[in-house]
Amino acid sequence: MKQPEAYLFGQILGTHSFLLKDGFLEPDEYSEIREQYFLPGGETGTAATVLDSLGVPVRMTGTWIGTAVAPMLRAFYETKNVDLSAIHYWEDDPGVMDYVVIAGLVRSPMGRFQTLFSSGERWWSVPREEDIAGCRAAAIDPFFGAETMLAAELCRKNGVPYVTIDCPHDSDLHRYAAINVVSKECTSQRYAGMAPETVMELMKETTDGLTIITQGGGEMLYARKGGGIKRMKPFSVEVRSTLGAGDTFKAGCTYALLHGMSDSETVRFASACSAIAISRFPLPLHPPTLAEVEALLKGGKEA
Repeated sequence: MKQPEAYLFGQILGTHSFLLKDGFLEPDEYSEIREQYFLPGGETGTAATVLDSLGVPVRMTGTWIGTAVAPMLRAFYETKNVDLSAIHYWEDDPGVMDYVVIAGLVRSPMGRFQTLFSSGERWWSVPREEDIAGCRAAAIDPFFGAETMLAAELCRKNGVPYVTIDCPHDSDLHRYAAINVVSKECTSQRYAGMAPETVMELMKETTDGLTIITQGGGEMLYARKGGGIKRMKPFSVEVRSTLGAGDTFKAGCTYALLHGMSDSETVRFASACSAIAISRFPLPLHPPTLAEVEALLKGGKEA
């Protein structure tokens, strides 16, 4: 196991994925399953898999891992440079899992997250400084309240820049982030009725970091405080499954942060990672490699 270069904190799940053969589910109609898997998922779990494939050793923690997920998780990462030493294991609970039905551009996730978050109980780890110190970059999911902010504070204390996702413009997690990747789902929920350009104006002026707004297959926007809004079209690929696309984009941004890429290089690199991810299924078994990303960057065409 190599010394971790990136620290990841957030959602780590066991994901049951089902790729359908002929279109998405219809009420009262039979659907044939083409492929199904039980593999690591969640925003942090997927990012860890992708970063390992890109050659970055990582340490991840966050969601507690239960009895139904632990054997799969340990076996999957046994031969990878993903340090699981900071993870806490439940001994009397199957653990957090989700179920995702997929058909091309359409997917529907199912789980018990509303129940879990409303329980009033913590089912995730508390970040430790010793796990962060020595890393050169981090990726922090925004879901875990005080523990999320503790991870960000420990990163700042130790000079570790971090990437985050879907944080609003008035949050401290956004304010101190090196990169905040904001999805179309986030802007449509938090900034309903507002044009992406208007949202970006709010976002970019409340941080010294880079803000990226993704829009699925649409044009990406990115900007910094005091600068104009720049745009980039995503790469054009044949979509097999969109599961993990955003998590892969986050991983690409973390890799770019580690390697000192410019803003334009960062967005293009992360977009290439995500394009490769959506062209295959299941992503954990076929994550983008650095050679594949570089080949797409060299010879690929944006949409």
